[in-house]
Amino acid sequence: MPESAPALSSVRDLKALDNANGRAFASVLVIKKLIAKTASNGNPFLSVELGDRGGSFGCTLFNDNPLFEQFKAAGEGGVVRVEGKIDYFQGRLSPRLNQAIVLTEEQLTAPGLIDNLVETAPENPEALWQEFNGFIDGIQHVEIRMTVRAVFEEIGESFRWSPAAVSMHHAYRHGLLEHTTHMARACKALLPLYPEVDPDLAMAGILLHDTGKTIEYEGSLATKRSRRGILQGHVVLGYQLVRKAGIKAKLDSGRLERLEHIILSHQGEPEWGAAVYAATPEAVFVAKIDDLDAKMGMVQRALRQAAGHEEFSERLPGLSTQLLTKKPE
Repeated sequence: MPESAPALSSVRDLKALDNANGRAFASVLVIKKLIAKTASNGNPFLSVELGDRGGSFGCTLFNDNPLFEQFKAAGEGGVVRVEGKIDYFQGRLSPRLNQAIVLTEEQLTAPGLIDNLVETAPENPEALWQEFNGFIDGIQHVEIRMTVRAVFEEIGESFRWSPAAVSMHHAYRHGLLEHTTHMARACKALLPLYPEVDPDLAMAGILLHDTGKTIEYEGSLATKRSRRGILQGHVVLGYQLVRKAGIKAKLDSGRLERLEHIILSHQGEPEWGAAVYAATPEAVFVAKIDDLDAKMGMVQRALRQAAGHEEFSERLPGLSTQLLTKKPE
């Protein structure tokens, strides 16, 4: 890289700038999303999301842009060094790119590069995993506990690093472990208020509810849905894992049915991906805790990524609004 090359800026750096329209910048970023679309005049274009560990932004590349074919060839998960000028669209950062170089596998081995690109859970993953195993050990019913253990033996290490979503909530490395552990904490705190809820079934349902996502998602730098994820979805994949493990653990049919129902209904609404509505005390309990932590996860991430000079975040689709990021005075 020539000495005169501009210093590299992170997404957080770019979003922290005030009144920076037209300012030149350079960054090394991951192509997180790449969607081919067609404009109203019939011209193809790419809707691109670029990001690093501190956030992401979108931009548009039309087919007459020299970078169009470069990005198309690099694909999702590619890493690019980009140069451009800061611009905004509907109040959001949406730079105009004028130069890009796709980094090679060898260049990606540079010290610290991947660490700067991959967003991770803010909590220590080893501590989360230790706490998570404590929740499994706390399940009193032997066959339910064996069922939970059998599922995690089958999916292996993938649960520990998988994101909890592509974009909505906890969409970063270790996000699934963080989300599930947070839900287990909430479960333990709330169970005394609801004696109608079977504690072992509820805790098992929480620990297992999103295990299908370890099969649904793939990719190390950019998360996308796998073939099985597209064709079946994490609710069905999780149900399959739990049913197989429950039969192996000789869990009685009544409890297995209730545990399966938690997995099938935890998304809350069919339009959100639930196979059925929650119809047992435990299933209602788990679905509501899941929804709570998903939305608070969006809040926590928006606060972490907030630009210092902005009073509100960008619009969060999962909350259908912007978030006030300033603390009360």
